[in-house]
Amino acid sequence: MTIRIGSGSAWWGDRISPAEANAAHGRLDFLCFETMAEATVSAAQVRKSRDPSFPGYDTYLEDRFRAVLPHCLANGTRIVSNQGWINPSGAAEKTKEILAGLGHGDVKVAAVEGALITDRIAALAGPILETGGSLSEIAGEIVSAEAYMGAGPIVEALDNGAQIVLTGRVADPSIFLAPMIHAFGWGPDEVQKYAMGSAIGHLMECGAQVTGGYFADPGYKDVPEPWNFAFPIAEVEEDGSAVLSKLDGTGGRIDRRTVLEQMFYEVHDPANYITPDCVVDFTSATIEEVDPDRVRISGISGKPRTPTLKASIGAREGFIGQDMFFYAGPGALAKARLAKRVLEERFRIVNLQAEDVRIDFLGVNAIHGPMSPEPDPAHEPYEVCVRVAARTRTRAEAEKVGREVDGMAVSGLGSTGKSVPFGDRVREVVGVWSTLVDRAAVTPSIRYF
Repeated sequence: MTIRIGSGSAWWGDRISPAEANAAHGRLDFLCFETMAEATVSAAQVRKSRDPSFPGYDTYLEDRFRAVLPHCLANGTRIVSNQGWINPSGAAEKTKEILAGLGHGDVKVAAVEGALITDRIAALAGPILETGGSLSEIAGEIVSAEAYMGAGPIVEALDNGAQIVLTGRVADPSIFLAPMIHAFGWGPDEVQKYAMGSAIGHLMECGAQVTGGYFADPGYKDVPEPWNFAFPIAEVEEDGSAVLSKLDGTGGRIDRRTVLEQMFYEVHDPANYITPDCVVDFTSATIEEVDPDRVRISGISGKPRTPTLKASIGAREGFIGQDMFFYAGPGALAKARLAKRVLEERFRIVNLQAEDVRIDFLGVNAIHGPMSPEPDPAHEPYEVCVRVAARTRTRAEAEKVGREVDGMAVSGLGSTGKSVPFGDRVREVVGVWSTLVDRAAVTPSIRYF
């Protein structure tokens, strides 16, 4: 028995057309969407606190589902997705509304709740993993806390007949592992199969990154048609081994190199990649190119799951004020340097209270800062963008950045190019911290619609 699982997204802002193509032509048993980066839930909580009308689920859920649902319904493809964010039940209700509009109001949808533990995090949290300090260091600033749940509740929902399962915070690989457990009937003691399935989920959850996205380096790692990347498809066998492929006629590539790069992406210890379902050991993997754009993955081992779950904590940490302006033509860099001095003096005059201030020249030193080589005086850049940013404790202080940059329009240097300040140039900073909580303290629940 082999099942076909397709990727539908790798993050909240991912393209929709590759997901639609997979739904239409991938002959999929399951289509899985991953849309939650670490800051997604915290940002959603902040938005909800300001705008009670915000529904709390993926803002692109309707666009995605209107694109893929007609194909999934026609092809019998089931969907697993963490697009529920902080409101999986709301996401399920919206999905039922879309289904009803398509004439399929009887399709069973499940919402997996239980990941949000904001109101209990003070009692549950261990040390902050990034610092070793206690939670009290950020007490009073916390806006959200959510545990990374595993595949279990998704499997239960699939076993109970749900065609679409929507979750909040679930570990990325678990979204893909759950359909394998459901289809093959793996038991929790079959650790090696869980490890293989979690590894395949890790390879799939970043979407186009395994089909050539975030890979191309002209002249070193060339990729065909990088404007036409497909999302991957995993053809999974009962032992957990799988062949990764993509739709014919699409750009990008799948080969040993793309698989290896994604395999070690965001993995600190390849021998101990901890998920809620098991601990994966990638070091035993066998990676074989069986055909063009077809790579077989096997041999991955693992260990039983840990007694704790990772929890992600979002905390308010002030504001960033940011703006930019431009110079072009001979002497652009010299003007940018004088403009920097002007702003430094202006920030002193207006008594800017900032924890950090950066004034960078895009194309010169904005990425590597002081480590950037000095431009050759004989070949100075023809144009320079000056980016200004300050991190502050209050919005009022952050707003000073834009006000002083506005002043450069008529009180700055000759030929200063300045955009009209239509947009908000201040954003709230939500820091993300991690801790461990007792697995037994996180209780998932499932609602059916």
